[in-house]
Amino acid sequence: MTHRPPRTALPPAFRRLGWSNLLAQFSEQLALAAAPLAAVLLLAASPSDIGWLQTAQTMPFLLLSIPAGLIVDKTSRRALILGSEGLRSLTLAACVLLLLSGGLTLPLLAALGFAGAIGTVCYSVAAPALLPTLVPTARLADANRWLELARSIAYAAGPALGGALVGWIGAPMAYAVATALSVLAVTSLIGLPTAVPSREQAIDQRRAMMSDLREGALFILRHDLLRPVLLTAIAFNTAWFVLQAVFVAYSVQNLRMSATAVGLTLGIYGAGMIAGALATPAIARCVSFGTLVLLGPVGGFVAALVMLLTLWIASPLLAGLSFFLFGAGPILWTIATITLRQAVTPVTMLGRVSAFIMTATFGARPIGAAIGAALASRAGVAACLAVAAAGFLIQLMVIVSSPVPRLRTLPQPAPVCPATVATTA
Repeated sequence: MTHRPPRTALPPAFRRLGWSNLLAQFSEQLALAAAPLAAVLLLAASPSDIGWLQTAQTMPFLLLSIPAGLIVDKTSRRALILGSEGLRSLTLAACVLLLLSGGLTLPLLAALGFAGAIGTVCYSVAAPALLPTLVPTARLADANRWLELARSIAYAAGPALGGALVGWIGAPMAYAVATALSVLAVTSLIGLPTAVPSREQAIDQRRAMMSDLREGALFILRHDLLRPVLLTAIAFNTAWFVLQAVFVAYSVQNLRMSATAVGLTLGIYGAGMIAGALATPAIARCVSFGTLVLLGPVGGFVAALVMLLTLWIASPLLAGLSFFLFGAGPILWTIATITLRQAVTPVTMLGRVSAFIMTATFGARPIGAAIGAALASRAGVAACLAVAAAGFLIQLMVIVSSPVPRLRTLPQPAPVCPATVATTA
């Protein structure tokens, strides 16, 4: 009988990064929940105002993901992470001071949210780039799993904590807690090794960035499985942020929910993510791979219909059920489509394909928030919920009409198309 050697613990340097990631994610989710609540309860913000606030808080993902990638390739990743989270700490502290002094306005809140999101984008890009220098290659999967677990926990508990703090002790203290968590995230990084790419590596990587993004786009758009997956993800993210743009104002003004109830409802989204992730292996054993992929868009559409139902039945329980389905269904999609992408994409192209998908899907978020804001100001919140539901129907129709749902098992990797090879050469 052979004994498997015991697995060594992840290095102390990774544990520093892991704690920093957990604290930063908690701080971010807490602040994202507190911002629209503070705007509605203290600044009398309308649904349209909240939509533009959401647009400001997500716009850096559209504008800065690629520039942040270029910066990561030519500077110290540790310094970039420290500076990024330090920037978030400063913006959160500024919110605390402005709230306590009575000087906070909606434009200032949006500007500080935009600046804080710059830090979030840079941290999100730099942390994965730093990880391989901290963890042996054989343990990268374990390290990434811990980071994703931290993200899921933060999505579940952060909004609930933010809503509870705003409801119990006020927005200034909620921002103070978010600030403290962010500062702790910064201090957790002290002592990490400094990893700076060589000058030659930085030059090569800068030159390759845009070329890689173009090659990734060509490969996806010519692939019969990845193209509908990308279009579905873009439609989902756009519709999701049309809804997100107005939900907090809608829940307070129309559903008569307290700040605590709003936070708990937002936290149910994270609970749905955890439940869906835990259920994925059992579901995958019962259905075909194509059906597993399809369950995510179906869940999103059903969740949108449940939210639409609150226009006639103003029940916080329905809103909570909607958010649970939004978390549980799409996490199945995320797990399945990442697996599909890895299966059909040549190993040499995985990075550029993933970069293009991230840029396209994250870029849809501020666009959806802007649509929600503009629509709320002209046609009202009900129209936003209807348009969001229509968007979720579109994403479902896109994937249903594609070959993806007919997949019994994972397909084999496709060869690199000649045009892409020529571009690479």
